[in-house]
This record gives sequence, C-alpha cells and structure tokens, in this order.
Amino acid sequence: MNTLSNIWKNPKTSAAGLLIGIATIASVLSQQGITLGAAGTGTIVSLASGLATALLGLLARDPVSASATSSANSTVKLGCWALIALLLPLPLMSGCTGTSVAQNIVNWTPTLQSAVATVDATAALLDPNAAPIFTAATVGFDAASSALAAQAKAYLANPNATVLAQLQTAVVTFQQTVNAALLQAAKITNPASQQKALADINVVATAVNAILALVISISSKAAVAAMAAQSTIKLAAVQSYLDEDQTVAVVARHYNEPASLAAMQVADVRANAAQAGF
Repeated sequence: MNTLSNIWKNPKTSAAGLLIGIATIASVLSQQGITLGAAGTGTIVSLASGLATALLGLLARDPVSASATSSANSTVKLGCWALIALLLPLPLMSGCTGTSVAQNIVNWTPTLQSAVATVDATAALLDPNAAPIFTAATVGFDAASSALAAQAKAYLANPNATVLAQLQTAVVTFQQTVNAALLQAAKITNPASQQKALADINVVATAVNAILALVISISSKAAVAAMAAQSTIKLAAVQSYLDEDQTVAVVARHYNEPASLAAMQVADVRANAAQAGF
C-alpha cells in the first residue's frame, strides 16, 4: 500500500521513473540487437525509447508555482536528463534512421566548415617557425571537409548502402587527417602558438568526431570494424591534445543544451568510439 500511496502522492516523479526505466530497458535491448519488430523506418524498441525520452521532456517542462520548488525541480530534471544522456547518448542512440542521421550530419557541416575556415586563417597568427608546421598539418582540411559535406548531402538525398560506404570512408579519412594534424601541432615549441593551433584544430575534431559517431550509429558491425581498421591514429593517441571544456562548449551550443548534458554526451561518444576501435 505504501508503494501505491507514494505513486498517488508523487505522480510526476513516478511517471519520470517509469519513463527512465523504459528508456533504459530499450537501450539495453538495442545494444543486444533485439528490435521486437519494425515500426515505420525504425524498430519498436527505438520507438519506445524515443517516446519515453520525449514524454520525460514534457514532464521536465511542466510549470511550477513556487520558486523554491522550481529550483529543486530543476535539479531533479537535470539529473533525469543526465541519466538519459548517459544511457542513450544523443549521437549514438540506437534505431536512428539513415535519413535522420544524414540530416544531423548535414546540420553539423556549418560548424565544421566554419572551424575549417578559422584554421585556414590561423597560420598567419602563429610565430614564423610554427606557421609552416601548422600549414603542412592542416593542408587537407578543406578538401576533406568538402568531401564529407557532399557525402552527407548525397546520403540524405539517396540513402543506400553504396552512398553510406562512401560516407563512412569520407568521415574516417577526415578523422585521421585531424588526428594527424593534432600530433603535428603538438610539436610546435612556442607555447602560445601551440595553444592557438591545438584550440582551432580541436573545434574541427569535435565536429568530425560527432559526425563519426552518427555514422557509426547507422553502420553494421562489420562496417564499423572495417572503419576502425582504417583508423591507424587512435583517439587515445590524441586525447591529451583535445580541450575537454572547448569540446563540451561546441556540443552544447550545437544542440542548445546545458553544458552538463553535453559533457556526458562527449564522454560517452569517446568511450563508445574507443570501444569500437577508434
């Protein structure tokens, strides 16, 4: 009776707990390859997960009357969203359709292209000894950015296995180019120039790794293994040169979300990428 009484007295908390439970179970089932059948262009499991997350969001937006209660509820809501982010990281949510992922990739391209444009102008701001190193390290960014953006748009227009394979190649190629650039930029001896070089490359790396995570989410296990095999410079080798705070800020700004949520997404994306062999 106490359980039923608690549910009656705290309906929102109980509903939130139920939705988190549904999302958690759906995440586990998806990771094990259990779909429970098709639902439109996705699966029943992914549909249940998406609905649970959406309804949790509606609960989080309910108005409150007292400011003190509002403050307390905000903390609870953030905790709920953090849990959802940890269990179902946005870029890696199972059951995403190829079209929705392709659109998400296309949505990342303005950030990517802006970051590459910044990199193009960075050499002029570095000391004379650092500029040639930086220029040589980032010379392939423009071509790789254009190729990746074009493949994302091509897949959005015509989502098939052939175009997906080309998209997989494009993102891994760019990711490797960025990782190599980070290693080269780290050799710059002037502290100020090294910091500037790494910071500007880091924004490019953030966008590329977000796109990589999205591509992985719609790729088969065999395809992911093949992509990982092409990844000779692993994330572990460049991790120390990536600015965590800057990366979180870029992701939070892109998805218009709290930094705490973005931080969990970034950490989970990196963990999943490393586990996949990148």
